[in-house]
Amino acid sequence: MTAFRKAVEARDAEAIEAALADDVVFRSPVAFKPYQGRALTAAILRGVLRVFEDFRYVRELSGGDGRDHALVFETRVGDVRVEGCDFLHLDADGLIDELTVMVRPLSAAQALSAAMAAEFPRIQREATGS
Repeated sequence: MTAFRKAVEARDAEAIEAALADDVVFRSPVAFKPYQGRALTAAILRGVLRVFEDFRYVRELSGGDGRDHALVFETRVGDVRVEGCDFLHLDADGLIDELTVMVRPLSAAQALSAAMAAEFPRIQREATGS
């Protein structure tokens, strides 16, 4: 987990992608349907790096078997303060195979939704290489 956390804190998109399993499932705080696969998840996380400002993890929690983790964060989207949590599950190789993000308050989710909607054409191009 430390590698993913350090990669995010360093805003290192390549290291973030390297922490993802090929079949990772990403659940967004603003989309109902999960996204699947390393290429798309990595592209979404690059979009998040462009949208989040002053990002920092403030707490880390781990489950009993060492494969479940929660990383509590604070950030901004424009002028809107965001509190959230990354819920991660690791596969047998220590790669992230499930990533669920939740944010609060409602104004933060709305700001994030709008900002990511503006990023999504670029995200799709990055994910497909076109």
